[in-house]
Amino acid sequence: MKVIFQQDVKGKGKKGEVKNVSEGYARNYLLKNNLAVEATPGNLKALEAQKNKQQRQEQEIVEEAKQLKERLAKLEVTLKTKAGDAGRLFGSITSKQIADELAKRHNIKIDKRKIELDQPIRSLGYTHVPVKLHPDVIGEIKVHVTEA
Repeated sequence: MKVIFQQDVKGKGKKGEVKNVSEGYARNYLLKNNLAVEATPGNLKALEAQKNKQQRQEQEIVEEAKQLKERLAKLEVTLKTKAGDAGRLFGSITSKQIADELAKRHNIKIDKRKIELDQPIRSLGYTHVPVKLHPDVIGEIKVHVTEA
């Protein structure tokens, strides 16, 4: 019997998959526990419509991330901090400080974990910091550290 899985079933199939399983297993376990529905033409059409909708939503998310990438490329985040001789900072600039400054000055909310700062910034000047907006889209922020 062909069924469409509504949820992941360990060892049998993932959500949205259409598989052939034994009739007894389908009737007594999968259908009874709402883990799957019978693969009728109507249910298959509904599954296809759901997949198309999900694909459109994913495409919209990627487009939004690309627009945000272009917006980030145009701006500059300026942070003021105390520094010693030769441009060395007392302390460092972290991804949290960059995220807070973006939210405060430019009204862009980005999670600090998406700002990929290998090591905190410890010197004055300009630094280009990569930001992972989406698995396919990586933007860049120009961070300017000045002496207070």
